[in-house]
Amino acid sequence: MKRVLVTGGAGYLGGRLVEILASEPAGRRPGCLVATDVREVPQQQRPGGVEYVVHDVRAAGLDALLRQHSIDTVVHLAAIVTPGAKSNRELEYSVDVVGTLRVLEACVASGVKRFIVTSSGAAYGYHADNPEWLTEDDPIRGNEEFAYSHHKRLVEEMLAEYRQQHPGLEQVVFRVGTILGETTRNQITALFEKPRLIAIKGSASPFVFIWDRDVVGAIEHAIHGGPPGIYNVAGDGALSIQQIAARLGKRCVTIPAGLLQAALAVLHPIGLSRYGPEQVNFLRYRPVLSNRRLKEEFGYTPRLTSSEVFDLFCRARGLGTGSE
Repeated sequence: MKRVLVTGGAGYLGGRLVEILASEPAGRRPGCLVATDVREVPQQQRPGGVEYVVHDVRAAGLDALLRQHSIDTVVHLAAIVTPGAKSNRELEYSVDVVGTLRVLEACVASGVKRFIVTSSGAAYGYHADNPEWLTEDDPIRGNEEFAYSHHKRLVEEMLAEYRQQHPGLEQVVFRVGTILGETTRNQITALFEKPRLIAIKGSASPFVFIWDRDVVGAIEHAIHGGPPGIYNVAGDGALSIQQIAARLGKRCVTIPAGLLQAALAVLHPIGLSRYGPEQVNFLRYRPVLSNRRLKEEFGYTPRLTSSEVFDLFCRARGLGTGSE
Protein backbone atom coordinates (compact mmCIF):
# COMPACT_ATOMS: atom_id res chain seq x y z
CA MET A 1 0.00 0.00 0.00
CA LYS A 2 1.11 3.55 -0.77
CA ARG A 3 2.43 5.77 1.98
CA VAL A 4 1.36 9.30 1.06
CA LEU A 5 2.08 12.82 2.30
CA VAL A 6 0.02 15.75 1.03
CA THR A 7 1.27 19.34 1.35
CA GLY A 8 -1.47 21.96 1.47
CA GLY A 9 -3.65 19.32 3.09
CA ALA A 10 -5.97 21.90 4.67
CA GLY A 11 -6.53 23.77 1.40
CA TYR A 12 -9.33 23.66 -1.12
CA LEU A 13 -8.01 20.74 -3.17
CA GLY A 14 -5.87 19.20 -0.46
CA GLY A 15 -8.74 18.86 1.95
CA ARG A 16 -10.90 17.10 -0.63
CA LEU A 17 -8.09 14.77 -1.64
CA VAL A 18 -7.29 13.78 1.96
CA GLU A 19 -10.96 13.06 2.71
CA ILE A 20 -11.31 10.85 -0.36
CA LEU A 21 -8.06 8.96 0.25
CA ALA A 22 -9.03 8.37 3.88
CA SER A 23 -12.41 6.95 2.82
CA GLU A 24 -11.07 4.50 0.24
CA PRO A 25 -11.74 0.81 0.86
CA ALA A 26 -9.17 -1.42 2.50
CA GLY A 27 -6.56 -2.52 0.04
CA ARG A 28 -6.70 0.78 -1.82
CA ARG A 29 -6.54 3.22 1.10
CA PRO A 30 -2.94 4.40 1.73
CA GLY A 31 -1.15 2.47 4.44
CA CYS A 32 -0.04 5.83 5.82
CA LEU A 33 -1.60 9.23 5.09
CA VAL A 34 -0.03 12.46 6.38
CA ALA A 35 -1.44 15.92 5.67
CA THR A 36 0.68 19.03 6.23
CA ASP A 37 -0.33 22.68 6.12
CA VAL A 38 0.52 25.98 7.79
CA ARG A 39 -3.01 25.94 9.24
CA GLU A 40 -4.19 23.76 12.08
CA VAL A 41 -7.15 21.58 11.08
CA PRO A 42 -9.80 21.43 13.84
CA GLN A 43 -10.08 17.98 15.39
CA GLN A 44 -13.74 17.59 14.41
CA GLN A 45 -12.87 18.16 10.75
CA ARG A 46 -10.18 15.48 10.59
CA PRO A 47 -11.12 12.20 8.92
CA GLY A 48 -9.99 9.06 10.69
CA GLY A 49 -6.67 7.51 9.86
CA VAL A 50 -4.96 10.77 8.86
CA GLU A 51 -2.04 12.33 10.72
CA TYR A 52 -2.09 16.11 10.51
CA VAL A 53 1.15 18.05 10.94
CA VAL A 54 1.56 21.82 10.96
CA HIS A 55 4.45 22.51 8.61
CA ASP A 56 5.44 25.37 6.31
CA VAL A 57 6.86 24.06 3.02
CA ARG A 58 9.55 26.74 3.19
CA ALA A 59 10.85 25.41 6.51
CA ALA A 60 13.39 22.69 7.23
CA GLY A 61 12.37 19.35 8.67
CA LEU A 62 10.18 17.84 5.98
CA ASP A 63 12.80 15.22 5.11
CA ALA A 64 12.74 13.93 8.70
CA LEU A 65 8.94 13.71 8.59
CA LEU A 66 9.11 11.77 5.30
CA ARG A 67 11.63 9.32 6.76
CA GLN A 68 9.66 8.95 10.00
CA HIS A 69 6.61 7.72 8.09
CA SER A 70 8.50 5.93 5.27
CA ILE A 71 6.65 8.07 2.72
CA ASP A 72 6.99 6.91 -0.88
CA THR A 73 4.56 9.35 -2.57
CA VAL A 74 4.32 13.12 -2.07
CA VAL A 75 1.44 15.17 -3.44
CA HIS A 76 2.50 18.83 -3.47
CA LEU A 77 -0.50 21.16 -3.43
CA ALA A 78 0.78 23.97 -1.18
CA ALA A 79 0.67 27.20 -3.21
CA ILE A 80 -0.85 30.68 -3.21
CA VAL A 81 -3.53 30.61 -5.90
CA THR A 82 -5.71 33.50 -4.69
CA PRO A 83 -3.50 36.07 -2.91
CA GLY A 84 -4.94 37.70 0.19
CA ALA A 85 -5.14 41.42 0.82
CA LYS A 86 -1.80 41.40 2.66
CA SER A 87 -0.02 39.24 0.11
CA ASN A 88 2.87 40.48 -2.00
CA ARG A 89 5.05 39.10 -4.74
CA GLU A 90 7.92 38.25 -2.41
CA LEU A 91 5.65 36.11 -0.24
CA GLU A 92 4.07 34.40 -3.24
CA TYR A 93 7.50 33.59 -4.70
CA SER A 94 8.73 32.21 -1.40
CA VAL A 95 5.76 29.83 -1.10
CA ASP A 96 5.31 28.82 -4.73
CA VAL A 97 8.92 28.59 -5.91
CA VAL A 98 11.13 28.29 -2.81
CA GLY A 99 8.57 26.07 -1.10
CA THR A 100 8.51 23.68 -4.06
CA LEU A 101 12.31 23.56 -4.06
CA ARG A 102 12.36 22.66 -0.36
CA VAL A 103 9.83 19.87 -0.92
CA LEU A 104 11.84 18.48 -3.84
CA GLU A 105 15.03 18.56 -1.78
CA ALA A 106 13.30 16.69 1.04
CA CYS A 107 11.92 14.08 -1.37
CA VAL A 108 15.38 13.35 -2.79
CA ALA A 109 17.02 13.29 0.64
CA SER A 110 14.48 10.83 2.06
CA GLY A 111 14.17 8.51 -0.95
CA VAL A 112 10.59 9.33 -2.01
CA LYS A 113 9.68 7.46 -5.19
CA ARG A 114 6.93 9.63 -6.72
CA PHE A 115 6.31 13.39 -6.69
CA ILE A 116 2.87 14.60 -7.85
CA VAL A 117 2.43 18.35 -8.28
CA THR A 118 -0.27 20.69 -9.56
CA SER A 119 1.13 23.25 -11.96
CA SER A 120 -1.21 25.34 -14.10
CA GLY A 121 -2.16 26.14 -17.66
CA ALA A 122 -0.96 29.63 -16.69
CA ALA A 123 2.59 28.27 -17.00
CA TYR A 124 2.19 28.45 -20.79
CA GLY A 125 1.63 32.19 -20.48
CA TYR A 126 -0.82 34.62 -22.00
CA HIS A 127 0.50 35.32 -25.48
CA ALA A 128 -0.96 36.39 -28.81
CA ASP A 129 0.85 33.58 -30.63
CA ASN A 130 -0.37 30.75 -28.37
CA PRO A 131 -1.82 27.97 -30.53
CA GLU A 132 -5.59 27.51 -30.49
CA TRP A 133 -5.13 24.35 -28.36
CA LEU A 134 -2.00 24.04 -26.23
CA THR A 135 -0.37 20.64 -25.84
CA GLU A 136 2.24 19.52 -23.34
CA ASP A 137 4.90 19.88 -26.05
CA ASP A 138 4.34 23.64 -26.33
CA PRO A 139 6.88 25.87 -24.54
CA ILE A 140 6.41 27.16 -21.02
CA ARG A 141 6.40 30.98 -21.27
CA GLY A 142 4.69 32.22 -18.10
CA ASN A 143 4.55 36.02 -18.24
CA GLU A 144 6.75 37.84 -15.74
CA GLU A 145 4.07 40.51 -15.23
CA PHE A 146 1.68 37.88 -13.81
CA ALA A 147 3.15 36.55 -10.57
CA TYR A 148 1.24 33.25 -10.57
CA SER A 149 2.00 32.55 -14.24
CA HIS A 150 5.69 33.43 -13.86
CA HIS A 151 6.10 31.40 -10.69
CA LYS A 152 4.55 28.33 -12.31
CA ARG A 153 7.02 28.75 -15.17
CA LEU A 154 9.93 28.92 -12.71
CA VAL A 155 8.65 25.85 -10.87
CA GLU A 156 8.36 23.88 -14.09
CA GLU A 157 11.91 24.84 -15.11
CA MET A 158 13.04 23.57 -11.70
CA LEU A 159 11.09 20.34 -12.17
CA ALA A 160 12.77 19.81 -15.55
CA GLU A 161 16.19 20.15 -13.89
CA TYR A 162 15.22 17.62 -11.23
CA ARG A 163 14.07 15.13 -13.87
CA GLN A 164 17.55 15.31 -15.36
CA GLN A 165 19.49 15.25 -12.08
CA HIS A 166 17.29 12.88 -10.04
CA PRO A 167 15.64 10.37 -12.41
CA GLY A 168 14.86 8.09 -9.45
CA LEU A 169 12.17 10.54 -8.33
CA GLU A 170 9.21 10.00 -10.68
CA GLN A 171 7.25 13.14 -11.47
CA VAL A 172 3.59 13.54 -12.37
CA VAL A 173 3.04 17.18 -13.32
CA PHE A 174 -0.53 18.40 -13.84
CA ARG A 175 -1.06 21.64 -15.78
CA VAL A 176 -4.53 22.41 -14.52
CA GLY A 177 -7.15 24.58 -16.23
CA THR A 178 -9.63 26.83 -14.44
CA ILE A 179 -11.00 24.81 -11.52
CA LEU A 180 -14.72 25.01 -10.78
CA GLY A 181 -16.97 23.29 -8.29
CA GLU A 182 -20.04 24.00 -6.23
CA THR A 183 -18.08 26.04 -3.65
CA THR A 184 -15.23 27.51 -5.71
CA ARG A 185 -14.38 31.13 -4.91
CA ASN A 186 -11.39 32.82 -6.52
CA GLN A 187 -10.41 35.67 -8.85
CA ILE A 188 -12.04 33.99 -11.84
CA THR A 189 -15.37 33.28 -10.16
CA ALA A 190 -15.38 36.89 -8.92
CA LEU A 191 -15.42 37.98 -12.57
CA PHE A 192 -18.52 35.86 -13.22
CA GLU A 193 -20.38 37.47 -10.31
CA LYS A 194 -19.99 41.03 -11.57
CA PRO A 195 -23.07 42.77 -13.04
CA ARG A 196 -21.46 42.80 -16.49
CA LEU A 197 -18.70 40.77 -18.11
CA ILE A 198 -15.93 42.43 -20.09
CA ALA A 199 -14.93 41.13 -23.50
CA ILE A 200 -11.87 42.34 -25.41
CA LYS A 201 -12.69 43.38 -28.95
CA GLY A 202 -11.51 40.74 -31.42
CA SER A 203 -10.94 38.05 -28.77
CA ALA A 204 -13.19 35.18 -27.76
CA SER A 205 -11.29 34.92 -24.43
CA PRO A 206 -12.02 31.18 -24.16
CA PHE A 207 -12.04 29.38 -20.81
CA VAL A 208 -11.35 25.69 -20.26
CA PHE A 209 -12.82 24.45 -17.00
CA ILE A 210 -12.13 21.37 -14.91
CA TRP A 211 -14.36 20.02 -12.15
CA ASP A 212 -12.60 20.11 -8.78
CA ARG A 213 -13.52 16.45 -8.28
CA ASP A 214 -11.84 15.59 -11.57
CA VAL A 215 -8.60 17.24 -10.41
CA VAL A 216 -8.76 15.09 -7.29
CA GLY A 217 -9.60 12.06 -9.45
CA ALA A 218 -6.53 12.61 -11.61
CA ILE A 219 -4.34 12.91 -8.51
CA GLU A 220 -5.82 9.68 -7.13
CA HIS A 221 -4.98 7.97 -10.43
CA ALA A 222 -1.40 9.27 -10.17
CA ILE A 223 -1.08 7.93 -6.62
CA HIS A 224 -2.32 4.50 -7.64
CA GLY A 225 -0.02 4.03 -10.60
CA GLY A 226 -0.86 6.37 -13.46
CA PRO A 227 2.29 6.81 -15.59
CA PRO A 228 4.73 9.64 -14.82
CA GLY A 229 4.76 12.60 -17.17
CA ILE A 230 3.29 16.03 -17.82
CA TYR A 231 -0.44 16.31 -18.45
CA ASN A 232 -2.91 19.08 -19.14
CA VAL A 233 -5.93 18.68 -16.86
CA ALA A 234 -9.06 20.21 -18.39
CA GLY A 235 -12.54 19.19 -19.39
CA ASP A 236 -13.42 18.68 -23.04
CA GLY A 237 -14.16 21.87 -24.99
CA ALA A 238 -14.06 25.54 -24.06
CA LEU A 239 -16.49 28.42 -23.53
CA SER A 240 -15.99 31.92 -24.90
CA ILE A 241 -16.61 34.93 -22.69
CA GLN A 242 -19.72 35.64 -24.77
CA GLN A 243 -21.07 32.13 -24.14
CA ILE A 244 -20.35 32.51 -20.44
CA ALA A 245 -22.22 35.83 -20.33
CA ALA A 246 -25.21 34.25 -22.09
CA ARG A 247 -25.35 31.40 -19.56
CA LEU A 248 -25.15 33.87 -16.71
CA GLY A 249 -27.90 35.98 -18.27
CA LYS A 250 -25.63 39.00 -18.18
CA ARG A 251 -24.59 41.65 -20.63
CA CYS A 252 -21.15 41.35 -22.18
CA VAL A 253 -19.48 44.72 -22.73
CA THR A 254 -16.94 44.68 -25.57
CA ILE A 255 -14.04 47.13 -25.18
CA PRO A 256 -10.98 47.67 -27.41
CA ALA A 257 -7.83 46.39 -25.74
CA GLY A 258 -6.00 49.73 -25.95
CA LEU A 259 -8.87 51.64 -24.38
CA LEU A 260 -9.16 49.22 -21.47
CA GLN A 261 -5.40 49.28 -20.86
CA ALA A 262 -5.42 53.08 -20.80
CA ALA A 263 -8.32 53.16 -18.34
CA LEU A 264 -6.69 50.66 -15.99
CA ALA A 265 -3.40 52.56 -16.17
CA VAL A 266 -5.24 55.54 -14.67
CA LEU A 267 -7.58 53.74 -12.25
CA HIS A 268 -5.19 51.22 -10.72
CA PRO A 269 -2.58 53.65 -9.27
CA ILE A 270 -5.31 55.65 -7.49
CA GLY A 271 -6.96 52.55 -6.03
CA LEU A 272 -10.16 52.58 -8.11
CA SER A 273 -9.33 49.22 -9.70
CA ARG A 274 -7.47 46.25 -8.26
CA TYR A 275 -6.32 45.38 -11.79
CA GLY A 276 -3.51 47.03 -13.75
CA PRO A 277 -3.20 47.40 -17.54
CA GLU A 278 -1.28 44.11 -17.78
CA GLN A 279 -4.46 42.25 -16.82
CA VAL A 280 -5.91 42.90 -20.27
CA ASN A 281 -3.74 40.15 -21.72
CA PHE A 282 -5.00 37.82 -18.96
CA LEU A 283 -8.44 38.07 -20.56
CA ARG A 284 -7.30 38.48 -24.14
CA TYR A 285 -4.94 35.54 -24.62
CA ARG A 286 -6.20 32.80 -22.36
CA PRO A 287 -4.35 29.45 -22.71
CA VAL A 288 -6.69 26.73 -23.97
CA LEU A 289 -5.57 23.26 -22.95
CA SER A 290 -5.83 20.06 -24.97
CA ASN A 291 -6.55 17.07 -22.72
CA ARG A 292 -5.77 14.35 -25.29
CA ARG A 293 -2.65 13.14 -23.49
CA LEU A 294 -4.46 13.03 -20.13
CA LYS A 295 -7.07 10.69 -21.60
CA GLU A 296 -5.03 8.60 -24.00
CA GLU A 297 -1.66 8.29 -22.26
CA PHE A 298 -2.31 8.93 -18.57
CA GLY A 299 -5.59 7.02 -18.61
CA TYR A 300 -7.91 9.50 -16.91
CA THR A 301 -10.98 10.96 -18.63
CA PRO A 302 -12.64 13.94 -16.88
CA ARG A 303 -16.21 13.14 -15.91
CA LEU A 304 -17.50 16.62 -16.80
CA THR A 305 -16.80 18.79 -19.85
CA SER A 306 -15.98 22.49 -19.57
CA SER A 307 -19.61 23.26 -20.44
CA GLU A 308 -21.02 20.80 -17.90
CA VAL A 309 -18.90 21.96 -14.99
CA PHE A 310 -19.75 25.60 -15.70
CA ASP A 311 -23.45 24.73 -15.62
CA LEU A 312 -22.89 22.89 -12.34
CA PHE A 313 -21.20 25.97 -10.90
CA CYS A 314 -24.05 28.22 -12.07
CA ARG A 315 -26.72 26.01 -10.51
CA ALA A 316 -24.86 25.77 -7.21
CA ARG A 317 -24.44 29.54 -6.98
CA GLY A 318 -27.84 30.51 -8.38
CA LEU A 319 -26.25 32.38 -11.26
CA GLY A 320 -28.17 32.81 -14.50
CA THR A 321 -29.83 29.91 -16.22
CA GLY A 322 -26.83 27.58 -16.30
CA SER A 323 -27.31 27.08 -20.03
CA GLU A 324 -27.39 29.12 -23.21
